[in-house]
Amino acid sequence: MNDAQLYTIIALCIYAAAMALIGCISYGKSKTLDGFLIGGRNIGAWVTAFAYGTTYFSAVVFVGYAGQHGWNIGIGSIWIGIGNAVLGCLLSWILFANRTRKMTKQLQAKTMPEYFQKRYDSKGMKILAAVIIFIFLVPYSAAVYKGLGSLFSTVFPGVETWVWMLIIACLTAVYLVVGGYVATAYTDLVQGIIMIVGVVCLIAAVLGHDNVGGLGGFIENLRAYQDANSVELAEKGIDLTSIFGGSSFKFLCVNIMLTSFGTWGLPQMIGKFYAIKDKAAIKRGTIISTLFCLIIGCGAYLIGSTSRLILGGQLPEGGVDAVIPTVLMEVLGNGTLGIILLAIIMILLLSASMSTLEAVVLTSASAVAVDLIPTVRKKETKPETQMLLTRLLCLVFVACSFIFATQNIPIIVSLMSFSWGVVSGCFIGPYIWGLFSKKITKIGAYSGMIAGLLTVGITTLVITLNSGFSAAAAKSPEMGVAAMAVSMIVVPVVSLFTKKFDQEHINHIFETKEN
Repeated sequence: MNDAQLYTIIALCIYAAAMALIGCISYGKSKTLDGFLIGGRNIGAWVTAFAYGTTYFSAVVFVGYAGQHGWNIGIGSIWIGIGNAVLGCLLSWILFANRTRKMTKQLQAKTMPEYFQKRYDSKGMKILAAVIIFIFLVPYSAAVYKGLGSLFSTVFPGVETWVWMLIIACLTAVYLVVGGYVATAYTDLVQGIIMIVGVVCLIAAVLGHDNVGGLGGFIENLRAYQDANSVELAEKGIDLTSIFGGSSFKFLCVNIMLTSFGTWGLPQMIGKFYAIKDKAAIKRGTIISTLFCLIIGCGAYLIGSTSRLILGGQLPEGGVDAVIPTVLMEVLGNGTLGIILLAIIMILLLSASMSTLEAVVLTSASAVAVDLIPTVRKKETKPETQMLLTRLLCLVFVACSFIFATQNIPIIVSLMSFSWGVVSGCFIGPYIWGLFSKKITKIGAYSGMIAGLLTVGITTLVITLNSGFSAAAAKSPEMGVAAMAVSMIVVPVVSLFTKKFDQEHINHIFETKEN
């Protein structure tokens, strides 16, 4: 065992012990279903802000997106991080946080499907939403496993990837099942602090690399690399020094829209607003969360944009997914200080992944235990039974996502490409219009949800028949953005021509006291 492996194992053990301790401490606050799912609607600004930010960014962002886009786009990729912070975080908090908190409290809704049922008086919409969450979010969690497992395998080449994925699954299951949302929220705070420290350290390390030359020399060296390889890069349409991505401008815009506006309809993100305790906490949380996203998002893509300089323009054997792991080993693999920083970075990426994984699993489990099963059975389920079932389903979903990630089941792998866009594309219209407009009808909301699903489904079918499924998967970001736009348009248009709710229902939803 070398020093890097030893320090990483020590850091991992300390981290695991801390997560388990938080889970045990949080158990007393998660004995009721309301406490387990939304922390009794009494979570403070710092905890909620970090929970939102850490759920937003997983190891997939660092290992996948930052490596791929930094390698292929260069400094222009940093706009994705800026877009995520401003559009996906700041604007989301300003527009939706307080309205979501007030309306879900008024309706006593603890989940997104339950919000749809009570806002639109539709059990069918609740079932459909729960099914969509189950089908598409569990595969998304499998992608989180794979991204982190491959990274740990870089540091521990003799250990199979599935071993690391199993460790991640066990750690997540322990504190999630024991402590519920409260445990995940407070672990997110710890994980968020680790992520900030790790990103700052990694930025300093990559900028200090001889090939990068510091912040001042970075652009100059990148421009020199672009000039020296102009023919090869021009053939691929790559301009590493263009602030707007050069010929990748359209691709850049699509990814900014998908990863930024997509958060507006994702239940694991919106659920953070259910739990925050008051309006004052929202004001503070908005600033804290936005700063967190700026540091993590921009930092990740800045690191990715230095990859060609650090690696001498040689794409690693594992392709773009291996870019960031290889950069880490190149920058931090030597010297005691570098190895200690490497251990911190590994825990950073573990934290990023586990925070996303726990949010997705809790959302999926509650969708089935609270929304789907009681509605299908058509019988009232005791709170104690729902509580037990939710805990058990958290275990089941952690296990399922682990199995999916290790087996490379074709249909599951395929669903990963579409998960973010499909879920947000289905929910964004009914969710947002339901918060702001009294004129939205049940059929209008239903139509928006189905239209978002069909936009992706029909487009995927057409492209697959003409060019194969791989071509359709490559277009999944564009499909996701289109689905969100269609859902936002269809909901109010259909509502214009369909039966409105009676005034009593509208008054119950909108005429709430300030709280």
